[in-house]
Amino acid sequence: MPYNKVLLLAWERIVSMTVRTRIAPSPTGDPHVGTAYIALFNLCFAKQHGGQFILRIEDTDQQRSTAKSEQMIYDSLRWLGLDWDEGPDKGGDFGPYRQSERGDIYQQYAQQLIDQGHAFKCYRTPKELDELRAEIKADGENRALKPFDLLLSEAEQQQRANDGQPFVVRMQVPESGTCVVNDLLRGDIELDWSMVDAQILLKSDGMPTYHLANVVDDHLMQISHVLRGEEWINSAPKHQLLYQYFDWPMPQLCHLPLLRNPDKSKLSKRKNPTSILYYQRMGYLAEAVVNYLARMGWSMPDEREKFSLDDMLTAFDIQRVSLGGPIFDLDKLSWLNGLWIRESLTTEQLADQLTAWALNRDNLLTVLPHVQARMDTLSDFIPKTAFLVAGQLTITEADFTALKLDTNEQVKILQFCLWRFESLNDWQRDALFAELSGLAEAFELKLKDFLAPLFIAVAGTTASFSVMDAMALLGSDMTRARLRHAIEVLGGVSKKQMKALDKAYRGLNTGQ
Repeated sequence: MPYNKVLLLAWERIVSMTVRTRIAPSPTGDPHVGTAYIALFNLCFAKQHGGQFILRIEDTDQQRSTAKSEQMIYDSLRWLGLDWDEGPDKGGDFGPYRQSERGDIYQQYAQQLIDQGHAFKCYRTPKELDELRAEIKADGENRALKPFDLLLSEAEQQQRANDGQPFVVRMQVPESGTCVVNDLLRGDIELDWSMVDAQILLKSDGMPTYHLANVVDDHLMQISHVLRGEEWINSAPKHQLLYQYFDWPMPQLCHLPLLRNPDKSKLSKRKNPTSILYYQRMGYLAEAVVNYLARMGWSMPDEREKFSLDDMLTAFDIQRVSLGGPIFDLDKLSWLNGLWIRESLTTEQLADQLTAWALNRDNLLTVLPHVQARMDTLSDFIPKTAFLVAGQLTITEADFTALKLDTNEQVKILQFCLWRFESLNDWQRDALFAELSGLAEAFELKLKDFLAPLFIAVAGTTASFSVMDAMALLGSDMTRARLRHAIEVLGGVSKKQMKALDKAYRGLNTGQ
């Protein structure tokens, strides 16, 4: 079908239905700027067509999902002004809006797929799966695991069931051929079925994977358009097939370009601060952050760079999205934020912003217990706490020279802490203390000596109050950003060094 005909049909579909869009973030850590980026475009698209924007919480990963992370999603999106019409905290006609509360629904539809022959119980162990993949590779084949690889004989399957062995539910997928998926921006996309695996739909704990849960929820919540990142393109055949199996109309898909680091890699917390809360803590204005995210792959008709959310809502047209990978450039964000501070705030408004940002009573009550015992006069407060409201600290290599450890050991400590913090979900003082104590023991160092480079990296001095308390106050992403900065100040890490450090880290025994 010609591309312009595809677009015409898509727009005819839009005007003939109630437009409903959604985001479904996972509450498993700090809220990601990518979530805000996708939320912004879903909000604008829905409001452009007089529709609704829904927030759904994808908390099926029960080990990592937390109520605190869920609240941070609400707080960060509201800080940006990206509010929703329906959600767990607001209710609506299509709830519940937490996937953990919809387990019976997913079980019902998974069983329906099994009964119709579109899915099967898979008792294969992780070891068997690895062996199957190795066999496929040894045979010179480049393909995904298929049902015929995974299915056991009826006798063996019955034996494993009788033994109470765990199983997952997988979907049936074609062995070969081409799947054509229509995209609102890209037209028809052809994908090879040989590269699509027999996707797990229900995990062994009975919880659904993203693929089943989102298809079922999008249908039951009457989602008309799914605007999501382009990393989901390769999953689109599975989703389209599920809609066919259920005999449901499929929402219009629209895959937005990914945010990228300056080196063109996918934006990740290993290279850039990715938490929305980091940018709030750094002192960026919400209006500037939204403005900058809007410029990630989209432009105003008059091409102006500085504009408000209301301006974007008025002028929004999804066809103005550029498919080139937008670069998330902190210098450009800072420049734009400066325009907002200088051009859009009166002196009185700037005073209000500063008070709300760092000098409010709640913040003071959080910080004062850590510095009150160190204060002789009120004027001691700002010097002792300035690092908590600073951006990157103006530290130099000379700040680390008085420490007992040599530079290479300090870099190793900072890098290992950085890696450990990237996987730490419980960002509380006690959890930080446990992690750092374990690492210090593995390094065979006294805790005081082990923590010294962290004091410099995080607070700029070893004379600060507890570095664990400081990191808890700063937050995960700000702390990691300062560790990355300190590593660069100490000379950085070459690719060869990074490979050696990674090997050492993986072999480290910290009792975790």
